[in-house]
Amino acid sequence: MNRSIRLGNTPRRIVSLVPSQTELLYDLGLGERVVGITKFCIHPEEWFRSKTRVGGTKNVNLDKVKALQPDLIIGNKEENSKEDIVALEKIAPIWMSDIFTLEDSLEMINELGNVLNFEKESKALVDLIRSEFDSLHTFIKGSKPKNVAYFIWKNPDMLAGKETFIDDMLTRIGLQNYTNNKRYPIFEIEEGKNLDYVFLSSEPYPFKEKEIIEFQKRYPQSKVLVVDGEYFSWYGSRLYKAPKYFKQLLEMLNQ
Repeated sequence: MNRSIRLGNTPRRIVSLVPSQTELLYDLGLGERVVGITKFCIHPEEWFRSKTRVGGTKNVNLDKVKALQPDLIIGNKEENSKEDIVALEKIAPIWMSDIFTLEDSLEMINELGNVLNFEKESKALVDLIRSEFDSLHTFIKGSKPKNVAYFIWKNPDMLAGKETFIDDMLTRIGLQNYTNNKRYPIFEIEEGKNLDYVFLSSEPYPFKEKEIIEFQKRYPQSKVLVVDGEYFSWYGSRLYKAPKYFKQLLEMLNQ
């Protein structure tokens, strides 16, 4: 957002407006310093049940946030609305992220660790994530890229396109995104189009097994399956678990 924030002291009352970063704060060990989260911050479950929820990621309840008296709010340019962020800046300093790639994520984790005085923990997490993704690179080395259409929504059909974190994850597991359109295009793929794979993400649209039958009829030559959207789109501490899931997914695709 091209602006600086100034913190007089290490933040002690934090509101997180980003599910993947809420989980990151938990895994770094922030504990009671996090006082507010969104209704979509479902991990960890104990925080989801016990922390004050301040609305959704794009419709934040300003009064609830103000009542919590935060000294830092954590947001993201894609997850949160500009209107909410502008209004929330009057309540407390806001630290914003803007994530497109794995490297962006690792930089975010390190920077947030510095802001919160958890440098040692954030560095250890970054090292672990790098190590896990290095092992994934070795796993896919030499494989020929196949194309995939990654659906995030239904009616209208929306794909994850270029310049998204999902696209970066697809590339890292050796797959080629079907669309060259940027961000999240509404896209009509020709019926019967020769796609190697069709991924139906478990979020934000909750694709289930029943949709596999529908999409299989539309793309009979493709392998259609529901994938765990959290591993493709959550860019916090969940990343250290992602390569294991990706390896299992690739093994399934190759059967």
